[in-house]
Amino acid sequence: MRIVVQKVSRASVDVIPESDNEEPFIPQSIDRGFMLLVGVADTDGPDQVAWLARKIAHLRVFEDDNGKMNKSILDVGGSVLSISQFTLFADVRRGNRPGFTGAGEPHHAEQVWHDFNRELASYGLTVKEGRFGAHMQVSLTNDGPVTINYDTDELMH
Repeated sequence: MRIVVQKVSRASVDVIPESDNEEPFIPQSIDRGFMLLVGVADTDGPDQVAWLARKIAHLRVFEDDNGKMNKSILDVGGSVLSISQFTLFADVRRGNRPGFTGAGEPHHAEQVWHDFNRELASYGLTVKEGRFGAHMQVSLTNDGPVTINYDTDELMH
């Protein structure tokens, strides 16, 4: 899995309908917390989900009383906005058009993304989601700015 964590003071997502038949989407928003861009590969499963959820729930990037980044999202009562993002697997080594062959097959990727969001929620976090595979508009105010990248292929070995 590849995840970009952005510490935010607010973030929101809305879906741009691609047809009149598309199920309506209620825009989602959070205040203080993390906006996550989540990419899933076919090799990702329960081990990656559990590892990343634990790491992100306990990531200490929120300021304590001394202005040091010593508090986790759990410590500050923050929320999560999770956005599926297959483009995190963009391969730009050749040409100008990225390839996405490293991204997971959609059915698998959607299941793993939902599993990851449930695992985060199991820590007591409020987790809101975009819509898998949809054209979305995402807005955020990055706080810090703080942006952290996780890649289980690099970090779990």
